[in-house]
Amino acid sequence: MEEVFRTNDPVKLSYIEHLLAEAGIPHFVLDRHISAVEGNIGAFPRRVVVDTADLGRARLALAGVEPG
Repeated sequence: MEEVFRTNDPVKLSYIEHLLAEAGIPHFVLDRHISAVEGNIGAFPRRVVVDTADLGRARLALAGVEPG
């Protein structure tokens, strides 16, 4: 698995997931539930990962999205 995006912004995370789903790229969000531990202070960004074989397609699908 390779990380393709990380963010603290839940709206941007939803958008990233939408773009990957529309491109047919399976993905997984790491640290999605860490907010229960951190108290929603945003200290731990959520990381989106894809299979190594899908890395190129994922980067292409997310090319226009600014990080963060």
